[in-house]
Formats: sequence, structure tokens, C-alpha cells
Amino acid sequence: MPEHAEIAATASLIAEPARTAMLVALLDGSARPAGELAHAAGVTAQTASTHLARLVQGRLLVVENEGRHRYYRLNGPEVAQALEHLAGVGGPAFARRPPLGKQARSLQFARCCYDHLAGQLGVAVAQALQRHGYVIAQPGKRCGITPAGEHWFSGMGLDVRTLRPTRNGLARLCLDWTERTHHVGGPLGVAMLAAFCERGWLRRTPGSRALTLTPPGRIALREQLGVEVEDAS
Repeated sequence: MPEHAEIAATASLIAEPARTAMLVALLDGSARPAGELAHAAGVTAQTASTHLARLVQGRLLVVENEGRHRYYRLNGPEVAQALEHLAGVGGPAFARRPPLGKQARSLQFARCCYDHLAGQLGVAVAQALQRHGYVIAQPGKRCGITPAGEHWFSGMGLDVRTLRPTRNGLARLCLDWTERTHHVGGPLGVAMLAAFCERGWLRRTPGSRALTLTPPGRIALREQLGVEVEDAS
């Protein structure tokens, strides 16, 4: 199949609103059963099954079997990155209207993007890391980690030398689809979010991609990085 035909086929899979909703529901890197994805897309179980089969066939999703249950997840961080970039191409749709409720505000404030920190808080942290000289932007949307950065991350119990780089390096600038600027992704972004959660700075929300900034986390990020963010409420 010609390359342009493969692009068209993949685009047609993503273009269907119900399938898009299912893919977005998996952006936190989780694996979810068909019933949860059907609910996220607002379709029946039978319709969801058809959509999921097409997404698996199109290599956007993979399925894992656990006994009688089947769980679906994104087929790698490249799929998540493509979805976030596509959301950014369409213009600031999220910003054109006020959030409809608490959940929308929470997702805009802080959320998981394939297991790294995104939203207003993710962007603020990325900008602070660059401002302090802990990471530096490099060609190809990569991020370099400076010796000062290694020292700072080490203070959080994160040894960056143990991280395994991907083909995009240890860290990359990921376009944030609600803020229209970048947060930190890649192995460093994943490890940093895990460290923030382990230290109690952030708390994951069960069944959602939203993250909660705790009072100790607000103080720590302000004192250590100079991050000042408004509450999500």
C-alpha cells in the first residue's frame, strides 16, 4: 500500500467521533475494557465492539486478554503523540468556550498525556525547568538535561542516567492540545510524573486522566521551581 494510502486509512479511523472518544480515553496509557470505552464514546456495546476491532486492525490499539476479559490500550506512545498533535492542528477549540464543568476544568488544569504531565500545570513545569536551566530545547523538539537538571532530579530520587532513551531521546517537547504550547514528554516526562505522585505532590483521579495538585505539591513546586498556578476550580 502506498504511504499516502496508509495515512488516509489511519486518518479515516481517527475521524469517526466515537473512535476518537475511545482513543482519547486511553491517552493516560491505561488499558480499559470495551464496556468502559463504549461509555466514553456514548455508543452501545455492539457498536463499540465494531469500532474497537477496526482500531486494532488499523494498529492504533492493541488488545490484551486476561481470562475472559479483553483490555484495550494505545499501540505505543507514537499513537498518543499523534492524537495530541492532531488536537493542536485544529486550533484552540478548547479555549474558545468556557469549560462545561468541573471535570473539563480539571483536565485542562492537569492531566495525564500517556503517563506524563500535561495541561496548564504541565506547561508551567516545563517552562520552569527551562527557565532554571534544568532542561534545554534542542532540534527536533528534543530536550537536553543539563548537569544542574540531573542534580535537581536526583534530589527527587530520580536518577536520569538510569532512564532508557527512545528514538526521540530522554525527553521531548510535546504539544499540549489545550494550552497550545509544550510540556515535557518522553521517558523523563513519565519518570517525573511518577516522582511527583510518589512524593504526594500530585494525586491521580480514579477512572480519569485528571490529576490533582495537592497543597504540599503546590508549595513544593512554588519553592523549588517558582511555579504559580491558579486552582482548577
